[in-house]
Amino acid sequence: MAIHLGRLEVCTNLWIREKEIYEEIVCTGENKTFLPGIPIPSSVSLFLDLQEAIRETETIFIAVPSRFCRQMYTQMAPFLTSEHFIVSLTKGIEEESLKRMSEVMGEVFSETFRSRIVVLSGPSFAREVAESHPTAVVISSKNLELTKKIQALVSSLYFRAYRSDDIIGVELAGACKNVIAIATGISDSFGFGSNSMAALVTRGLAEMTRLGVSLGAKQETYAGLAGIGDLVLTCTGKLSRNRYVGSELGKGKSLEEIISGMKMIAEGITTTLSVRQLAQRENVEIPICEQVFSVLYRGKNPKDAFRDLMLRELKDEYKTSKGEKK
Repeated sequence: MAIHLGRLEVCTNLWIREKEIYEEIVCTGENKTFLPGIPIPSSVSLFLDLQEAIRETETIFIAVPSRFCRQMYTQMAPFLTSEHFIVSLTKGIEEESLKRMSEVMGEVFSETFRSRIVVLSGPSFAREVAESHPTAVVISSKNLELTKKIQALVSSLYFRAYRSDDIIGVELAGACKNVIAIATGISDSFGFGSNSMAALVTRGLAEMTRLGVSLGAKQETYAGLAGIGDLVLTCTGKLSRNRYVGSELGKGKSLEEIISGMKMIAEGITTTLSVRQLAQRENVEIPICEQVFSVLYRGKNPKDAFRDLMLRELKDEYKTSKGEKK
């Protein structure tokens, strides 16, 4: 996002947590560890000090894995002023509390910021955004004018933003699709073809929608960029970390072995736990996510997981009577 904004000639401050990454970019002009081959625009200034990075800015984009977000928000809170707007790029659910990132912000930041929080989501691999591949995303906030402001700020020839007032659905869809992507990775590892992929994406979307609607999301959000758009990308794209995790699991590797070999975090690993807890709380059936949980955390053989999905009780595709589960 910093590279994208820099190319739009927006003066951008980039806070970098890791000193070695900071020094690498200063010396080479690139983030060779995570985005090699892509120069950082001259309009992007680098900072190791968070307070200095935030000072004299208006809009703050936060792209931090969900497990670190509360800590990040708490660290940032003392430096925020009434002039700041916050844009969350995180696609995850906080463990234990089961809160969306905007809800965590609402707890950590002052009440002033509850109407100054925006969520940006949708099908957007970081490398492809940095390479200026045409990308479409969705921006959601309770504040329509703020949504329009951020939409105008980020939109360009190669990056198109749409508006939504369903912040619940946008956040939940962005998190839940990562779990389904793990399932499609497992399917890939078995050599299953397009039929299997289509089935997992379609039935995975049904699970995401059921859970989201039960938590207050709008059903139509799941037919949009944050829903089916991001789900298709994450389940089929070669850059998907969650799909990679599933593929390695299907090859027989342990979760610990897979994680140790990854530079970046696959949100679906921890989101699987949160999604399962939310579904149990809401009494929503999520068979694909349940099997992913069993493979990740109970050592279930992935082939047994697929067998159990295919041999479930036969039923209608859509609910035909009150209370019937799908």
